[in-house]
Amino acid sequence: MSEVESGRMRVAEEVSSALAGGGAVVALESTILAHGLPPGRNRKVAASVEDAVRAAGAVPATIAVLDGRLRVGLDGADLDRVCDPDADLAKLSARDLGPALALGRDGATTIASTTLIANAAGIGVFGTGGLGGVHLPAPGQTASWDVSADLDVLGSTPVAVVCSGVKSVLDIAATIEVLETRSVPVLGYRTDTFPAFYRRESRFGVPWRVDTPASAASVVAAHRSRGPGSGVLVVNPVPAEHELDADLHDRLLAEGMARVAASDVRGGDVTPVLLEHFHTASGGASLDANEALVLDNVRVAAEIAVELAAQRPV
Repeated sequence: MSEVESGRMRVAEEVSSALAGGGAVVALESTILAHGLPPGRNRKVAASVEDAVRAAGAVPATIAVLDGRLRVGLDGADLDRVCDPDADLAKLSARDLGPALALGRDGATTIASTTLIANAAGIGVFGTGGLGGVHLPAPGQTASWDVSADLDVLGSTPVAVVCSGVKSVLDIAATIEVLETRSVPVLGYRTDTFPAFYRRESRFGVPWRVDTPASAASVVAAHRSRGPGSGVLVVNPVPAEHELDADLHDRLLAEGMARVAASDVRGGDVTPVLLEHFHTASGGASLDANEALVLDNVRVAAEIAVELAAQRPV
């Protein structure tokens, strides 16, 4: 695959050409491939996600850091490398990009770092799984200072992010409050409630609802017309047929929280422990839900990107 290189960034020619021609491009993260899915399945999902974006009429741009360069758009060999468990890719949030580039480390990008790189490359729409948020307080605490960098980056970067809300292992109410404080519009895509990743609904509403890609694109365009500022969060519930059973979900969450308390797990280690328990104790049901919602989110993101391209003045 030919590439266009500028400074520390390499953009795949297909992505660069689409952007130059005003076409629709969707950014995709690599952390879900390197750290979120088991080997073998991750490579299949990598291909399925890019296929879903193309089927909706947009160009996929999977993002990672390889060979000391920000890479925007990966070929098959690159995706093999990202999905290889022996490749030892670091998990790179926004704060980690500088060190990784300077030290020549390979890494998979999170929502925060993918958003920053997408914006730097001129990509305005990003499809992913679940947004990071405010963590629940550790046992014995009344509040948590553990807040995902995803929220601050979304609050200062004009990229539209399509996801399935935040995982129920996080503090959903506090997360929604932080989004409001950061002036991030939250759009429920065909829903009036904020989704909780594995579950289609939480007990929290969304301030705005949109029912078509065109209406979502219009909101994004209007928000951007105010000048540089925050991104837009579009929350799209997991497809109904893949929603995790409520009783199973609640049992797994309670068991996972008990395990966290018993092991004195804290900070950023809490969510991985909880999610690993979901994956193993659900018999794979949570992995199926994860894959299904990611595929649906990137489809919606691509449809919004296509509408944004069509609405752009000639």
